[in-house]
Amino acid sequence: MTDNPGQYEADKFYLVSTTDKDAVLEVAQKEHVDGVLAYASDPAAPTAAYITEKIGLPGNPFQSVKILCNKDRFRKFLLENGFSAPKANGYASVEDALNDKAHYEYPIIIKPVDSSGSKGATVLHSEDGLTNAFEFAFSFSRCHRIIVEHFIEKKHPYLIGGDVFIENGKIVLWGLLNCHRDNSVNPLVPVGKSYPLQLETEDVQRVKETLASMVERLGIRNGSMNVELVVDKSNRVWPIDVGPRSGGNMIPDLLGDMFGVDIAEMSVEAAMGTAIKGNIQEPNGFYATHNLHSNKNGTYKNIVFSPDIEPYIYRKCLYKKAGDAVEYFDNAAKCLGIVFFKFPKRKKVVERYRERLSGVEGIQLSVIQENVESNYAYFPVVFDGYKYTRNEVFAMLEEQGITARKYFYPLTNSFECYRNYPTAGTEKTPVAQHLALRVLTLPLYADLVLEDVDRICDIILG
Repeated sequence: MTDNPGQYEADKFYLVSTTDKDAVLEVAQKEHVDGVLAYASDPAAPTAAYITEKIGLPGNPFQSVKILCNKDRFRKFLLENGFSAPKANGYASVEDALNDKAHYEYPIIIKPVDSSGSKGATVLHSEDGLTNAFEFAFSFSRCHRIIVEHFIEKKHPYLIGGDVFIENGKIVLWGLLNCHRDNSVNPLVPVGKSYPLQLETEDVQRVKETLASMVERLGIRNGSMNVELVVDKSNRVWPIDVGPRSGGNMIPDLLGDMFGVDIAEMSVEAAMGTAIKGNIQEPNGFYATHNLHSNKNGTYKNIVFSPDIEPYIYRKCLYKKAGDAVEYFDNAAKCLGIVFFKFPKRKKVVERYRERLSGVEGIQLSVIQENVESNYAYFPVVFDGYKYTRNEVFAMLEEQGITARKYFYPLTNSFECYRNYPTAGTEKTPVAQHLALRVLTLPLYADLVLEDVDRICDIILG
């Protein structure tokens, strides 16, 4: 069994399917185990929960874990508990799905109810390709069932993903990440993650409140949850997929580097019912992973990394060797390897902006505060009395393909949903309104080269 490398490290090895609950239970009872863990496996997660309930070990509710491992059940849970859930229906055959096509609200996403890593998923904007999409989804379903649901358009550039870690029913590690896609290959398959999360503060809070409420209602006590969420243009949070286990594509390794802990060790401690010993630290710097992939089938020769990015790579996990087959990247399992990055130079980007824009009449920069360490997440600039207005600068940058952001505009107290609050109406907050009409956040991300910072500043300075 050379495809099971863990067997050579294990003290004991049993050739038993992790989906055979009673067979694994028998092994657990025979060995008098102190804990059961399905670390990063959806199929094994219900088995682990089943065993822990049967023999009274630390774990999460079996019924809740089953909900999270099946998209049909998960959508039903969301609707019954007041969470945002896309209109969805499950089907057991291509014929049943086709017979219901008149009820679809496009765009739709079609996917297996029991798969992960975007395997078998397709987004359609019309009926074209329906049959092929159904057959594709069924080919990845273990229980031969698919789900068709309305596709939620996200407000932000990236899907929200990553892992959270729960201890005693509370989320203690918020590993929320930007999920990157390669639209030229497959817009649904993840090609990497990055941190910090590119969301407004209010949206981050909404996401956290949604996940915390979900953990409470499901009765999840300990361990990792892999999450995917979307915030739409109406600021609603839509849980897309939540799994009762650590994420794939080495997400726990990335989070461990960011937070200074060993996620695998924490998971074992949770499964054993012992206190987590790791000291969770706030991340410092910009982190990212990239899943190496191909846009065609072929044979692997080698991978050459640009000298521009080599200094920022701190780990390479390559899955292929010369002569191995390479497949078109239509699901996460066809990844060629994963590369880890840490970019400390967001600080350098900020320093270059300050160097170029400080002291310019009509341009106000945030004040550097003593004994306060910046996370270099945003670079807001106030154009007040400058030769160009905020909107003019925004348009000038946009013309050059550069995206800036009107920060906290319009003000939240102008929203209809807050009309009954004492501070409703921008006339109640004149200072905030004044700034909201004049502030612009300039591009700030780790791999923004200083030459591009200079180009942005040149446009602003005219």
